[in-house]
Amino acid sequence: MATIAEGNHTSIASAPPLKRTEFFADPSLEFLTRAMLGRINAGAADAGEVLTTIERIPDGDLPAWVREWEATANRVGAIGDDCLARGHRISARDALLRAASYYAACVQVVDGCDDPDAVLARTFHAHRLRYGQYLDLLDVVPERLEIPYEHTTLPGLFFPAAPARGGRGNDRHRTLVINNGADGSWNTLFPGHGSQAVARGYNVAIFDGPGQQSMLFDRGIPFRPDWEHVVSPLVDLLLQRPDVDPDRLVLYGVSQGGYWVPRTLAFEHRFAVAAADGGVVDVGETWRAHLPVEATDLLDAGEREEFNALLDLAPPAQRRVLTWRAKPYGKPTLYDTFVEAQRYRVTPELAAQITTPMLIADPDEEQFFPGQPQRLYDMLLGAKRIVHFAASEGASGHCQPMARALAAQRFFDFFDDELGPA
Repeated sequence: MATIAEGNHTSIASAPPLKRTEFFADPSLEFLTRAMLGRINAGAADAGEVLTTIERIPDGDLPAWVREWEATANRVGAIGDDCLARGHRISARDALLRAASYYAACVQVVDGCDDPDAVLARTFHAHRLRYGQYLDLLDVVPERLEIPYEHTTLPGLFFPAAPARGGRGNDRHRTLVINNGADGSWNTLFPGHGSQAVARGYNVAIFDGPGQQSMLFDRGIPFRPDWEHVVSPLVDLLLQRPDVDPDRLVLYGVSQGGYWVPRTLAFEHRFAVAAADGGVVDVGETWRAHLPVEATDLLDAGEREEFNALLDLAPPAQRRVLTWRAKPYGKPTLYDTFVEAQRYRVTPELAAQITTPMLIADPDEEQFFPGQPQRLYDMLLGAKRIVHFAASEGASGHCQPMARALAAQRFFDFFDDELGPA
């Protein structure tokens, strides 16, 4: 395996600041809008549908966000149904995928609605229904996985590699495991980096881990920090397949997956190469970053009731974000969630156990884990590369949401260089 030059830092020449277009002053809606625009690259959104939908949403109005995205999803989903009824399979598939994306946009802000549980149940069910219809219309329908996990299973999907020209149907393939973040939906994983991988000759596996999407909403199973207990059973399952090359497994994690990937790699050494998009070393630090000093003092002193009472006085928008972000941790109060989040750390001792070559994405204007990609890079003792994504490339922000094509090129070129041809 080739050695990755330490300190290799991909960038472009410095450029003057760009004139920035803002869609919303509300930071959550602004980020979600940019993420949706980024999905156009994979066919999971359409520019006109996105722009006409957000035009109808007053800044910071979360019920309106849900109402208008659900209306767009209903309209586009009906197009898919009509196309399917008339035998237009590809048109139906494309519309159903976009509808799934638009329903997923509702799910992330339901705590801003008057009846969040009802809104969540309705929009999440519609999202998974439309996404399932899309999957069933693919040229090669993915295999549904039931991944052993403690006393239950995790749901997953296995997408087989596209046949290589002149290749044999029983070849073993490079296989990419995609680890989602805290609240991402499956339609952000495939298509996108998942379909890019399949086209390059990779098998792809995606899944919901504890605290993610269906495992949280349908089963109430929360996050856990020791994520190797989530990924290793999936590796065991994959290695039973005759189409998986055991020597060319790849692990990619997006958003908070940038913590779960290095945590996993400290204990699970069967991956040949990995990427953290972007790097995360301390989830709890992000939770604490916006607390007032008084709240931080109460947290550090273990003053549970006083801490919770103080956060009850937070502005409604801040309270909504905290409530949504706290759900996957499964704790009874915000104090307990803050304490739990401090367990999600990559220490130097853990990093020293990682032997898998890693790529770490480090975008300008990283708003959730600022500075942490570089810190993760500095901790790693083995083969590593940090890749800068610049604002002047249109690639700024958490997980460079509007530069997914550029990200795919950099990640997959790195994987291909390490693994060799399909």
